[in-house]
Parts: sequence; C-alpha cells; structure tokens
Amino acid sequence: MNKHNMTTEKGIPSNSRVLMLFGQLEKLNRESMLVDPEIARQITAKVLHLIQTQEKTRKEIMSKASSGMEVILATLENTQDLQTILNILYILNELLTVGGGRRIGVFVSKGGTGILLQLVIRASKESPPSEEFMLQLHSVLAKVGPKDRKFGVKARLNGALNVTVNLLKQNLQNHKLLLPCLLVLQVYSSNTVNAVSLGKNGVVELMFRIIGPYSKKNTSLLKVSLDTLGALLKSKTNAQRAVVHVPVLLYIYQDWHRNDTRHRHILIRKGILGCLKNITNIKLGRKAFIDADGMRILYNTSNECLPVRTLDPLINTSSLIMRKCFPKNRLPLSTIKSVFHHQLLRVPAGGPVAQLYNQPLGVDDVVDESDNNEDAEAENDTENEVEEKYRHAGNDDVETDINKLRPKETHSRPFEELKIYERFFMELSEDFQVFNFDNPKRGVTATPAAPKSHRPIIVPTAQALPLKTPTAAPLQGECPHPAPVPALGLDTINITKDQDGCGDHTHSRSHPGAGLEQELVQGLERVALDGAGPQGGGGGVNKHNRQPPILAGAVAARLGGEGEEMSAEDWAEEEESDEGAVLHVPDTALLLPLHDPDLYMEMVKSTRSVPQFSEVAYPDYFGHVAPTSREHILERVYGVQSPLPPFRTKIFQDIERLIHPNDILDKVVYDLDIQSCTVVDGGESLKFNSQFESGNLRKAVQVRKFEYDLVLNSDINSNHYHQWFYFEVSGMRVGAPYRFNIINCEKSNSQFNYGMQVLMYSVQEAISGRPRWVRTGTDICYYKNHFSRSSIAAGGQKGKSYYTMTFSMTFNHKDDVCYFAYHYPYTYTTLKMHLQKLEALRTPQTYLREDVLCETLGGNSCPLLTITAMPESTSNDQICQFRNRPLVFLSSRVHPGETNASWVMKGTLEFLMGSSPLAHSLREAYIFKIVPMLNPDGVVNGNHRCSLSGEDLNRQWQNPSPELHPTIYHTKSLLQYLAAIQRAPLVFCDYHGHSRKKNVFMYGCSLKETVWETNISATSCELHEDLGYRTLPKILSQMAPAFSMASCSFVVERSKEATARVVVWREIGVQRSYTMESTLCGCDQGKYKGLQIGTRELEEMGAQFCVALLRLKRLTSPLKLRNHAHLLDVESDLMETRCKVSSNPSTYLLEDEEASFMEEVDYSAESGDEPDTADNHLSESNNHRDSLT
Repeated sequence: MNKHNMTTEKGIPSNSRVLMLFGQLEKLNRESMLVDPEIARQITAKVLHLIQTQEKTRKEIMSKASSGMEVILATLENTQDLQTILNILYILNELLTVGGGRRIGVFVSKGGTGILLQLVIRASKESPPSEEFMLQLHSVLAKVGPKDRKFGVKARLNGALNVTVNLLKQNLQNHKLLLPCLLVLQVYSSNTVNAVSLGKNGVVELMFRIIGPYSKKNTSLLKVSLDTLGALLKSKTNAQRAVVHVPVLLYIYQDWHRNDTRHRHILIRKGILGCLKNITNIKLGRKAFIDADGMRILYNTSNECLPVRTLDPLINTSSLIMRKCFPKNRLPLSTIKSVFHHQLLRVPAGGPVAQLYNQPLGVDDVVDESDNNEDAEAENDTENEVEEKYRHAGNDDVETDINKLRPKETHSRPFEELKIYERFFMELSEDFQVFNFDNPKRGVTATPAAPKSHRPIIVPTAQALPLKTPTAAPLQGECPHPAPVPALGLDTINITKDQDGCGDHTHSRSHPGAGLEQELVQGLERVALDGAGPQGGGGGVNKHNRQPPILAGAVAARLGGEGEEMSAEDWAEEEESDEGAVLHVPDTALLLPLHDPDLYMEMVKSTRSVPQFSEVAYPDYFGHVAPTSREHILERVYGVQSPLPPFRTKIFQDIERLIHPNDILDKVVYDLDIQSCTVVDGGESLKFNSQFESGNLRKAVQVRKFEYDLVLNSDINSNHYHQWFYFEVSGMRVGAPYRFNIINCEKSNSQFNYGMQVLMYSVQEAISGRPRWVRTGTDICYYKNHFSRSSIAAGGQKGKSYYTMTFSMTFNHKDDVCYFAYHYPYTYTTLKMHLQKLEALRTPQTYLREDVLCETLGGNSCPLLTITAMPESTSNDQICQFRNRPLVFLSSRVHPGETNASWVMKGTLEFLMGSSPLAHSLREAYIFKIVPMLNPDGVVNGNHRCSLSGEDLNRQWQNPSPELHPTIYHTKSLLQYLAAIQRAPLVFCDYHGHSRKKNVFMYGCSLKETVWETNISATSCELHEDLGYRTLPKILSQMAPAFSMASCSFVVERSKEATARVVVWREIGVQRSYTMESTLCGCDQGKYKGLQIGTRELEEMGAQFCVALLRLKRLTSPLKLRNHAHLLDVESDLMETRCKVSSNPSTYLLEDEEASFMEEVDYSAESGDEPDTADNHLSESNNHRDSLT
C-alpha cells in the first residue's frame, strides 16, 4: 500500500480502519477486479457502515489530503458487480448529502459526473434495468447536477437524456423512482438545447400527466414536477406546446388555492404560477391566458391572498403575469408631437425637428402596428441585458482617447470675431474717473460703469432672427392656431394686500373684466390677463360693447358648472355691481423681500410664449414662503412600493379596468388638442388647466369617479421628454380620495419610488396666510404601464412601454384651486422680477450690471449679470486690483424641468448682493459673470429638456448654432473671449437638477481619474495633473450639509463630451469646470438625512457655494496674500460649528441640531443610468485622492 497517499488531516490517525479498507480497494483496482467480486462487496459494505456510523470517517474521506474519493470512483468505474456498485452509490449518497457544495465540488473536480453518466448508459442496456440501481444512481445525479455547470452538456453528449426520459415514461406510477428522475430532468432542462430536445421527446406532455388537482398525497413529487415543467417552459418552443394546457393550469391553481386553506403548500401554488409565467412570455400564451379568463382568476385569488403576508410570493408572481398579459393600449392621443409648434427659420437636415416633421403622411407615431407581435420574453431579455450593461459595464462610456482628454492648445475662433463680446466686459477696462467716491450714491446713478443694457448682441449669422416678436407660425402641413393675440393689458386687475388684517383696499379703475374678478374671488380661479383689444389698446373702447377677456368665457364656464359663456352685457352687469371685485393677496413682503405681485404682473407682459399664454398661475403671483416644518422622505408603503414586483396594489387597480370595463367612465375633461371643447358635467368632474407660464398638462381623462389619467405634453418641436408637470385643479370635493395617474412618463425609474412626493399649492391656504408649496400625496409609486410606446418615440426601439407616476390626494378645502408640480416652479418671469428686486438692493459698494446677452428663438431676453465690488478709490492700485480679480462664471437652468437649479441660483444671487461681511469679501475676491437662465424659452413653454429647437442645449456646446442655440453660442463665445485675452475663469459651474440621485454633488473633469476607470495604458508624464479640481467639492462637503462628496465623479464620458462642463474644461482650459447637481428628492446623509429638499435648503446651497469660493480663494491665493485680514476672518467663520449665512432679510441659519433620521433608503432596485441629465457617472475615486491638495 502506498501509505503517503493515504495520509489524513491533523487529528485523524493515519492507520485508521477506513484507510486500510481503501488500501485494499486500491489493490483490487490495480488487479482489474480479477479476483472474487465478493471481496469488493465486503470492503465497500464495511466502508459504508463506517460512514453511516462515524462522522469522523466522512471527514477523513473528503479531506483535501485524502485519496479516498479517487479510490471510490476508480472502483465504481472498474467493477461490473451490481452489489458493489450499489454499495458505492450508497456511500456517495451519504457523503454528498451533508457537507454542502464543497464535497460535491470535490466529486465533480475528480471526474465523478462523467463516471455516473457512463453508468446510466451501461444500466440502460440491461433489460429491465435494476430499479434500486437506477434509484440510487439518479439520486446521486440529482445532488451533483446543480453544482456542475457542464452537467447538461455532458448528459446530452453522453446520451443520458433519453435514458432518463424512457425510465420516466415506464415508471409513472412508481413514485419512489419518479422523484429522483424528475430532479435530474429538471437539471437537464436548465440547458436550453436540452429543453428543446426533451420537448420534442414528449416530456412537456408527460409532465401534465403527473401534475394534477389538490391532493394531500405525493406533494413532494408534484412540487418537483412543477419545477421541472417550469424549467422546460422557459423554451419558446416548449411554451408553444403547453399553450393548450393553460386552462388546465388555471383550474389546478384555483383548486389548490381553494383547498390549501392552511397555506402549507405555497411552493406548489408558486410552481403552477411559474409555469403560467413562462407560457405567457409568448403571444399565443398571453392570448390563451386571456381567453381562459386568467386575468379574473388571478385577480380574485390574489385579492384573497392580500391579508396573508406569507403569500406575498404568490401575489407578486400573479401581478407579473397579469401585467404581462394586460393588452397593450395606445395613449389617448392622435399624435405624440407637442400640441404647440414653433417654426424655425432654418431646420437642419437630419436634425430632430427634420426627422419629426418629415415623416410620411399617415404614419401613426403613437403606437406601432407590430407592438403585440413581439414576445414578452424577448423584451424582458433585452431589458435585462440593458440593466446588466449598466450594472457590470458602467465604464463603457468612459472616454479612452487621451488626446480628447487634454485641453486644446489652439483657439477655434479668431480674436477679431470675438472682439464683439468686449462690451460685456466693461469692468476689465473701466477707470471709474467719472465716479464720485465722495458721494457714492450719486456716483452710481451718474457713472456708466454699471449700466443695465437691454440691447442684445447681434452677430452676422443671427441678424435675421426676430428680436421683439415671438414666432409661433404653424409648420407646413400642421393645423394653424389662432392668430397671435395683441399685447395684453394687465393694469385692469384689482389687487388688495392684507395689512395686519385691515380691510383697507385700493381699487384701480373700473373695467369690463370686473365680473371675472368677482368670479375669481368667489371661485378662487387663477389671475386672468385682460386682453387689450384688436389694436393693442383698450382705453377708448366702450365698456358695454367690449368683448370679455380672451379666456373669460372658459373660466366662467368652469365656475358656473353649466358651460354657458357670459355675454358682454353680463360682464357689464357684473362690472356695475358694487361687490368687492378684489383679489386678496397675502402680504408676504417681510418673508419674501424679492417677491412683488404687482411687479410680477408688470414683468409678465414682456414674457413671450408659443401658446400665447394669457393667464398667470396663482403660485407664481402670490409667491412661495418655505414651510417652517421639515418634510420627511416618505417611507415606502408595504404593498404599494414593495420591491419585486413593484407596486402591486396600484397594478391591481389598473387590472380592474379590464375585468370590470363597465365601471370605467373614460371621460375627457381637459384636452389641449381641442381647446374649444367645453366639458359639461354638472360638477361631477375636476377641472384642469395648464395654460400658464411653465404649465404642462396636455390631457385629463376621468376613468373613475375620483380617478384621472393625465397625459403630459412633449417638449415643443419634439415627441418625447415627458417628466415636468405643472397644472391646476379645481372643483374638488372635500375628503374624497382622488387618484392621479401621469401615464406617459419615459424614464425606467424615479425617486418617486424612493420617498419623493409631488408638490401642491393651495390657493385657500395662500389667502389664509400660508402661500407655499408643500410636499403631498400618498400611495405614490412609479411603474411600467400597459400603454405602448412607439418606436418613433423610443428612438427606434420596439416593444417599449410608458411608465405611470401615480399618487393619491385628499383635499381639505371646499372650492379650492390647487396646483401640482414635479418640483418647485420657478418661471422666467419670476427670474426677471427677482433680478429687478436685487438691483434695488444694490449698495454703493456693489458693482452690478445686467446685460441682455441675446434674444432667444421665442423672442425672450437672456440676461447676463456682472457682480463684483466697487474699487475703494480711483487710485492705480485700486483700479488694477479691481480689473485683475479672478473670474467665476456661473450658469443655470439649461434644462427647464430642473427648477431646483434656479432656486440654487437664487440663493447664490441673494448672497452675492447681500450686505454681510462675507458677501463683501466675496465680491472683493472675484468678478462674477452669471447667466441665470440658459433656456428661457423652454422654461416659459413648460418644456422639460429642450429649447424651441427641439434639442437638448447641454449637448450643443461643441458646435452651437447662433440661429438654433443662441444662448449657448453666445455664452460659449464669452468664455472664448476670456480665454483669448488670457482671463479664463478660475471656476466654471453649471447648476443642474438630478432626478435619480439624492443629495447635492458635483461632476468635474480629470484626466487621471478617467484613465483609471479604463484599461488604457499611459505614462506618468501623460497623466500629470493638478488635483486642484477636487478642492471646491471637498470644501463643500465639509460645510454644506446637503452636499455629498461620495456622489461626486470626475470621470469624462463620451456621451457627455458636448456638455458645458467638458467643453469648458477641454476647449477653454478651465480646470475647475463643474456641473453641480441638486437632488429633486432629498438627502440620505448628513444633517438633512431623511428629509425632502425644499427651497430653503436649495437657496442655502447656493449661498454655501459662495462661501466655499471664499475658502477656495484662501487656498489658491499667493502666500503673501494669505494673511489678508478679510480672508483670515472668512477662514475663521468657515471653521465655526454654527455658520450663519445672512445676505438679506431672507437669512439662512445652519443649525447644529440634526434632522431626525429615517431608515436609510434602499437603492438596490434603482437603475444606474441617467440618460436625461447633464451627467450621470456615479463612480467614487479612492480615498487617498480625496484631499484638498
């Protein structure tokens, strides 16, 4: 005996009895079993006895140093004696039953699978084969097969598949043998080729002979049979064979559901549902399921299971099947193109607008004809592949061309072409000789140093653009809209501001719209803008003959509930009445120093929109005061936002539409496509409206008494981007449980699934002294629905569906008017009002200049602000210091739906214009150039992503067109001019909002970190880079509670190479070029953990960004300047535990108290991709790079 081969692990004697027996077996193997087989029987029997009685023996055989398994397998392969083989199979069953996968792994690694399969073939040649032999052999195979990845292939090549199938057919009544054979068959079927082969051999039909109705006998056998059948049905061909058995499966499921009252056989019921799920992956299976009344059966059984928490697996699988089989519907639209059109002077060939409007006549862009022809299995596979791509290959988008990661050394435009932008940088050449420093207040008004310029810049290629009038002509082939409305007279609205509860009101002159105002007071509708008449003037029109305001009839119809429009005489009678035709406006001057309803109404006159809006939304008019209470992230509700499958409660409610179609009203109550349509309902329906600035709601359909499907409008000159919403609701009943479903969302996931709520503004609350947006809504969830998304809308992809964002709401006030929004609205008119109010806050020490950078396609002005500190005198040193201050360039709101970016910008502007020592130090440290709204047209017209060109402006920075993208073209030109005169900004930051992540964070650009994310090789000299780009984010992470350094990324991606951040970094050479993303939801770390973000926190973030710039100044200043008194004071302030940031009466206080934390939000089900934001890479660099150096 070769003793060194039989050594054992520590603690087991080497001369143990089992080793002696294995030595004898090894000797017999060398003699090729020529001796009496009785000896082998006795030896194997003794080994079996030792294994059954001594755990130590089992460990000894399976130890790494033991060769016992090799001896056993050699004996099994060489012997022909049936009893010896049975003994060895008994031994293997004992060894592999315990010990987990490690023992089976050892067995597989030593070739045990192949030897067992050879025994299967050898036994099949005997007639009849030994039942006990086949039983033990398949028992071992059932244990080994799941752990051997190549088991199915080995069995097919060996020919063992047919042997097992024939054995199964011959022993249908032999349950003892049937069970291990089914287990092996189940493992065979995990291989697709094997499954198809077994299906051809009649195994699918064979399974249906085994499974049956409820029975207390042989439940283990039935469970294994269902699992085997489920594995077979993953093949489409097998699923087709099983289509005829769908009614049988449904009957069996009902029978088990009805009789398994104590829920002891949940796995059997789940197995039946698993078979149905696989069959319904194909179109024929879904049709058979519907024809067999499967929707009603699963709906009823699932509802009966809802009270029992342990039955969740059954409910989840049932909901998956029902969702899959729910017939695909088309959106209730005739076209997915936007209701509104803007005629471009030049439509680039091959661009999105050209593709949109060059479609052949008669093409249905809402749904594809072949939507239902695609198998659900293929769709699911595609989606899974996409998820895997983003999960495991997230760096595929990372830029790998080092040449594209280096800043350009040459400028793309000649300086002579850029000199036209010199006039936007008057501060770089101003000598302040005419400024009166002895009387600075007088000097400010006299000097041209800080004028407010309203003249847009004109370049030769853009001279044909209409600068003063909006272009709203219909595109060729489209139905024309009403003629443009003349200038609106806004001075006809009576406004009363409550002063400490007094009733002293100031009335404007009488006018024919007084009746409307009375209706507004009584019914709390919106503010209406009174039309000025055909010639633009209204002063000379006889009030008794004048027509009512342009929207007065529609408003009156909604208020009256009878659908009758008021005549001119009715308006006159209302106007002659002495009733208080007054709109009560809450006095919020102390709380909102930058808001003035009168000024807003004045500013809105110059705001130009494609739909010719003639109404103002109450929230924009009243203003918003941030609530004092904290709004917590909504906890995920069990059964509504449960992980997999999502949102079953809402899905079941949707399924009821199919099961009980007579309960569905399907009543259109609001439709922008038919604006003249008047709904007459006797007050049984809600009233909707979105025809005001930034509004977005295209259609509202009442599906049940208190449930409404809502459809959002596409961005103008586009057929998608459905996410931003802002609409008005009135005519509600107090206490009624309303449900709103926005049914044409496009993103695959949303923060609405992770605690975010919608925003609501109540006019009743505002008039009562609480004018504010509040987070609201219950049962909020976001899920894939049954509305088909055409390949035209999905970028060529077929089989896609839209998503539903649903929430429930109970109203507290009768005759209220409420507004709902995706996020806190911030309109273009609001910006204009804020800028004018900020100018009034200017002190003699503040340099503020507002220029009009350019006119947009819609005729709106794009403001450009310059903010810094005035020099202390006209001495050469002071003027030189003034001119040579580093520049900081800020921009915001390139994406209209990211309104949080404007609130952050508001906080920045308020801080910069404040009177605090910090603000003064910041103005002395930098010259700020700010474009607060890069996409005014998109904001005005309620777009989510695009401008009027139908394009995402943040993908146009590489080669912007002055005709199509004027704001981007001229903003980039400003930066190019600065680069040309060697004054590139120290910091560039573009403010954005993020819809899928929490917290506030930054995206930057780094050559090193981008290379580290890829497999490309580069020398150390090629990767030389200053780590200063990390300084500002690191400062923010130390001082801003909403900011998360862990969410920041500095990787450059191919898909982002045309964004502002990357282009400014690469072409302008700004190392600190950032996108700052603010969450739309809330925070999951820091002081604000568990809280939804509000305007107070967003404005605070904007102010803290300014304070961080001061710290950056301290760190980047030359050593001789680091002891500057102001900077030392700032440094001290930054290190304080309690940091007060006060810029004006709207003061931010960063308190020490922490928010009460909620349970951490689970992100496991979220998609990692963010295709619709400026940046989406989530990778976090190593901690050693997380320094301020």
